[in-house]
Amino acid sequence: MRDAFTIWSYLASQPLLWLCATLFAYWAGDAIFRASGRKPWANPVALAVLFLGVLLTLTNTPYDQYFEGAQFVHFMLGPATVCLAVPLYANRGEIKRTWLPITVGLVVGSATAVISALSIAWALGADHSLLATLAPKSATAPVAIGISESLGGEPTLTAALVLLTGMIGAIIVSPLLNLIGVRDWRARGLATGVAAHGIGTARAFQVHEQAGAFASIGMGLNAILTAIIAPLVMGWFF
Repeated sequence: MRDAFTIWSYLASQPLLWLCATLFAYWAGDAIFRASGRKPWANPVALAVLFLGVLLTLTNTPYDQYFEGAQFVHFMLGPATVCLAVPLYANRGEIKRTWLPITVGLVVGSATAVISALSIAWALGADHSLLATLAPKSATAPVAIGISESLGGEPTLTAALVLLTGMIGAIIVSPLLNLIGVRDWRARGLATGVAAHGIGTARAFQVHEQAGAFASIGMGLNAILTAIIAPLVMGWFF
């Protein structure tokens, strides 16, 4: 046991350990997701978060120490967001043909995400800092963190809320859209991207290629629109 503790102490001091742990946790979550028949409840990101949370708790590892090793994954969020230009360009013809429903859906979805979250939090007595933290929760993480910082929120908590929003969205989106009878893959994808950003978009690609493409479009455009809407709506409350 003493030898095992010594080995663990050495490994825990190496930043690469937590990068590997993050990748392995996602690999395990994805394996469970595939084994379940791609059921929404077996979301690989949610499972990876659960695995890592248990590991950090059992090993009494501070989050700062974990993030020091796993920050490369965080860094890659930026380039991944820039790559959203690819599906926008690839589907430019379809976007031109359906620009009106895309625009209406985007504006309504983005505004609803911001206004509903702030209204509920404000009614429950949230202060300015918490409202600023909540406002960009439906935007993709790099953009949401920047918006939160500019509004005076807590970027770390915003990142957690973004992750939680994406996981919940990815789990409920397919059953919900099936329930209300949405069959158009373009509409399903756009709704998913606007409401559940990257995690939802990944789920949309697993369901249908066209849904994934429009989810990417919704996620990218929603990030831009949220950066405009969130400060305006915050002004209504303060």
